[in-house]
This record gives sequence, structure tokens and C-alpha cells, in this order.
Amino acid sequence: MKTFAEKVREARIALNLNQEMLGKLVGVSKRTIVAYENNQAIPRPNKLAKLAEVLQVSVDYLKNDEIDNPLYGIEKQPFIDEARERYGNKAAREIDFLMERNIALFAGGDISDEAKEAYFEAVMQAYLECKARAKEKFGRKNKKSE
Repeated sequence: MKTFAEKVREARIALNLNQEMLGKLVGVSKRTIVAYENNQAIPRPNKLAKLAEVLQVSVDYLKNDEIDNPLYGIEKQPFIDEARERYGNKAAREIDFLMERNIALFAGGDISDEAKEAYFEAVMQAYLECKARAKEKFGRKNKKSE
């Protein structure tokens, strides 16, 4: 079992990046990367997503010490990123939760990447439609100026 710090350090080294280079690619300082690698800091969700992208690993892999496959759950990341972009970090956590709970449906089966993609796309579309309707129904009402 590897810690977040060990995973960051190993992935950085595997990509032949020094701490300063990684920091620039992620949009943080070298000092912040040093803190990540020394277990002194954990990135916020948007920086964690960027760190995972640059290191070419999944966010799940970085977040969970028990996950040893660097690509675990990577197929859901574009959907999580889209939810974050549209509705913020809370929405990203919600869609991640939905998709993680549904990923068990694929356990033990040989399902094509296209089928997984179609499934995740359907879950994402349903989620976004529900969010849009909730925003219309419960969001702030626009006051019309007279």
C-alpha cells in the first residue's frame, strides 16, 4: 500500500520531471510539490485533478492508499471534470459518487470500453439534466427590472 506522497513522487520520477517542472505543469509552486511528497499537504479537488492529469494517473489512485492501479477509474475522469466545470466541486463529488457506485456493475465481466463509455455518458446526461431542472425550479429567480 502506497501513500499519496509516495504515489506523487514515483509518478513524477517515472515521467522524468523534477519538482519545479511538475509544479509549473500543475500550477503550483515547487514548495507545494515538496509538501505533497512529504505528506505535509493534500491538494484541493481542482489541483488534485490537474496533478493526476499531469502525472497520467487517476484521481482515485492518488486519493486512496488502497488502490494500487494508477489507471483505476480513469475512464470516469472526463465526466467528473465536466461536472466540476459546469457546477463546481460539489457536483464533481456527486458524479464521482454516482459513477463509483455503478462501476461495480462491470466487475468480473468483459465489457468493451465503448460500452463503459456509453454507460458513463448516460449517467452523466441524466445527472446534468437533473441539475439543470433543479436549478430552474429552485435556483434564484431573475428579477425583471421595470
